[in-house]
Amino acid sequence: MHVPRLPNKKFVGASSMGPRGDVIAQMDWITGEVMNEIKKLGLDENTLIIFTSDNGPVLNDGYDDKAVELLGNHKPAGPFRGGKYSAYEGGTRVPTIIRWNKTIKPKVSNALVSQVDFYASIAALLNQPLADNEAIDSENLINTFLGKTEKGREYLLEESYTFSLRKDEWKYIEPFPSNANLPNFMANKGVEGGFKHSPQLYNVKVDNGERNDLSSQQPNLLKEMSLKISQIKEKAKRDSH
Repeated sequence: MHVPRLPNKKFVGASSMGPRGDVIAQMDWITGEVMNEIKKLGLDENTLIIFTSDNGPVLNDGYDDKAVELLGNHKPAGPFRGGKYSAYEGGTRVPTIIRWNKTIKPKVSNALVSQVDFYASIAALLNQPLADNEAIDSENLINTFLGKTEKGREYLLEESYTFSLRKDEWKYIEPFPSNANLPNFMANKGVEGGFKHSPQLYNVKVDNGERNDLSSQQPNLLKEMSLKISQIKEKAKRDSH
């Protein structure tokens, strides 16, 4: 729900969380209207629908709309630590629902994917070739998105003022440079950023709240993931596969 949160008058008071909750209700209604129209036009079995978010949630984003005061028991990031702007999973792990009636069978997938991969995946779906220097970080995971396989990425790079790397159940957060400063607007966000001057390593399968830093116990994995980030930064063209 991006700021300024300004619900249509039809939805004012639709929730107990003020404007933020009201625009969530409004988005839900709008999504339903789009879905209904697609079905009404007879395109329901020929339309791939992707519903997702560009980042994790944020409550205080510069507007006095009482999003913090009226939050109640709602946990916008669920069990994950942090939120928008954060290096933790709450900042970069986002909800994603993909629907293609009669083509995708309903299921939950734990495959590691990125929104960046929509580019190469949809290109593959449309038999559209990509140049070596085009969308170089995008991987063709169309079979993953269509639910035909649980295989996803081997590595996933994340960025939030510092770099993080996911591999299987592991999450590595690169040290934040000691001579760098965060933007001034971060001061009042109330978001746990995770920006530390030392490396962090978490097993997000058993510790999805990223509370138990295992960096001192896994020196080899720490080194491997740090090196992989450097290799990704130097990447200049698409992988052959």
